[in-house]
Amino acid sequence: MPKGYWVSIYRVVSDPDRLAAYNALAGPAVRAAGGRTVVRGGRIVAHEAGTAVRTVLVEFESFDEAVAAYGSAAYQEALAALGDGAEREFRIVEGVD
Repeated sequence: MPKGYWVSIYRVVSDPDRLAAYNALAGPAVRAAGGRTVVRGGRIVAHEAGTAVRTVLVEFESFDEAVAAYGSAAYQEALAALGDGAEREFRIVEGVD
């Protein structure tokens, strides 16, 4: 069964305090849902139309688990803490076998 992944691209972080509050809640919510952070920030080389901005990649055992984790009460609480503290692209994608 293919794994599921959260891909977050942070275009702008306008409130580092709100991002810190989000991170404090999101980490435990992700782990409780079976997620494992694979990439969080770090070095980036952007090509073509890409930009070198904060990128986070979280792996789940399945696409369905990734979708369920996003809808969980714990993660929704983390999103509320982030509010408008960052502009980001967020997608859930299915891996390949």
